[in-house]
Amino acid sequence: MALQFIGIDPSTGDGESPTVWVDKEQKELVLQGWKPGPELAAQCAAFEVPGHAVGIPGHEAVVRIPARMVPMIREACDALERADVA
Repeated sequence: MALQFIGIDPSTGDGESPTVWVDKEQKELVLQGWKPGPELAAQCAAFEVPGHAVGIPGHEAVVRIPARMVPMIREACDALERADVA
């Protein structure tokens, strides 16, 4: 799997590196972010919507991405859309 690097949090410091990549082969966004604290994790795990199981399956994760990275996420979405056309 070859990932296309899109961007890293512009306010990142040492050891802090929320990052956005695109996997064009799988047609997926790949996000690295901060783990939520226990309170937020519990809220996410308790969230109920139709068609969505309660809880976070062991093979999934919740991450926090700063709002300042929205332009990178848009760029990643655009890259995936362009991959669909190619």
